[in-house]
Amino acid sequence: MRKSRLFLASLLVLAACGTADTPATPTASGGALAPVKLQLQWFYQAQFAGYIAAVDQGFYKEQGLDVQLLEGGVDIVPQTVLAQGKADYAVAWVPKALASREQGANITDVGQIFARSGTYQVAWKDSGITSAADFKGKKIGNWGFGNEFELFAGMTKAGLDPGQDVTLVQQQFDMQALLKKEIDAAQAMSYNEYAQLLEAVDPATGKPYTPDKFQIIDWKTAGTSMLQDAVWASTDKLNDPAYQQQTVKFLTGTIKGWAFCRDNAEKCRDLVVARGSKLGKSHQLWQMNETSKLIWPSTTGIGMIDEAAWKQTVDLSMSTKNQTGDTVLTKQPAGLAYTNDYIKQAVEQAKSNGVDVNGATFQPQTVTLSPGGA
Repeated sequence: MRKSRLFLASLLVLAACGTADTPATPTASGGALAPVKLQLQWFYQAQFAGYIAAVDQGFYKEQGLDVQLLEGGVDIVPQTVLAQGKADYAVAWVPKALASREQGANITDVGQIFARSGTYQVAWKDSGITSAADFKGKKIGNWGFGNEFELFAGMTKAGLDPGQDVTLVQQQFDMQALLKKEIDAAQAMSYNEYAQLLEAVDPATGKPYTPDKFQIIDWKTAGTSMLQDAVWASTDKLNDPAYQQQTVKFLTGTIKGWAFCRDNAEKCRDLVVARGSKLGKSHQLWQMNETSKLIWPSTTGIGMIDEAAWKQTVDLSMSTKNQTGDTVLTKQPAGLAYTNDYIKQAVEQAKSNGVDVNGATFQPQTVTLSPGGA
């Protein structure tokens, strides 16, 4: 998901994550599972629980696939790993991936798993900051590495110049700078860093902070949210009927994994923790719950790309300026930037197998966070 000091240049970082040309794995019955590598965009956490569940519960194997998850990290750019042929699919935010496409990465969004953005900017309630317009003259934290695009879009909409009207501060991977009041507003994901604030102990009370201590600026409400976690495929390989069929199978298993996690949040929390996540059980349950909110309910079916949301993401990417005046994109995406062809088939296949692909009755839990997220 994350982070670097650079705006676009770091999107070209190459990562050696193995090869997608792995021999097929024999099965006990004498058949063979087709090997598939999926590059995640960050370390194991509930943000990727659906993929983890699809592996651990055998949903990919039901589709004849032997899926290997490639863990992400600070210097791994998923869309680049995919474009270099070192993975078969990758999970990446749409504006970052589109920026890479403009720079030559031949990739296509084949499944928009997150229908909604989970990005916040968080300030102290008593700071007087209630919108992006209030950032003027303030110290504004951000991670960089393409995660700041919605923040800059919010400032652009508010008439602020990120290069002159605010002091941009490179934010670390936690919320300590906000807690110590070294910055006035911090970037946070609804499913991760915001929870870190509620896991921190208020020295005035000796108890964890409560939500009323903070002011959330939600880019969905502000109208500058962009599409995030999507499954990206190789555009060139989509010309191959075998890869087309594999893509439908992979997406079908993925849908089943996310539906399983929607209905079995605690189980998926445990699967993520078992993968070696450094985040605690209550934190991961919070993350599982909040991640599900970004997916469900899904009116047209999980993973279907909404044209209006896509257009908003592209339009903002072409109009949002960073601190040097550069935009995320310089022109409309060329070629096959996205397609619903394969996810539509996968949704229908999952439905025929009895999977609830809409989650119309989904109700999020109320999760109690433990100090430190334990």
